[in-house]
Amino acid sequence: MWSSWKLLEDKSEPMASQQFCTFTLQDDCFGVRVPQVQEVIRYQPITPVPLAPVAVRGMINLRGQIVLAIDLRRRLLLGNRADGELPMNVIVRTRNGAVSLLVDEIGEVIEVEESSFEAPPETLRGPVRSMIFGVYKLERKLLHVLDIEKVCQVSEDAEIDSALRPDWQAANSAEALADLPMEI
Repeated sequence: MWSSWKLLEDKSEPMASQQFCTFTLQDDCFGVRVPQVQEVIRYQPITPVPLAPVAVRGMINLRGQIVLAIDLRRRLLLGNRADGELPMNVIVRTRNGAVSLLVDEIGEVIEVEESSFEAPPETLRGPVRSMIFGVYKLERKLLHVLDIEKVCQVSEDAEIDSALRPDWQAANSAEALADLPMEI
């Protein structure tokens, strides 16, 4: 009797689920798929990079490896942290190597059912919407799932830079850059 019950149990299809490393920015919950996360570490000193896009806070030294540090608050147009608040680092793996995502607070690793996945909310607009795969409805909040490859494409996102630094677009427009002498 027990063996036939076991056979029926084996035929049932398990619900698909995924695990996410979660973190907060302001009061919003964001997540990255666990296989994309290399490690989570406390604040590290950041070396600024001159002329970098606004979202690039600089570089950190991760045990001898130089890693780009992207401020997710700036990247997602959420504004700056309060003075004195130090970010945490979520080190993710991208096609181009490791990148540090600077976040407000580290959450936990959670497992969510695929059935609770939805498209990004209509309230997300502009370039930020393209960086969010979608959301999972949790008990008291939404988990915004980040597209790490798009989040880390900072050099190509003049639209976000111009929103954060209005004078940047005028100074770096194609016409202004075309007038600069080229040295070979």
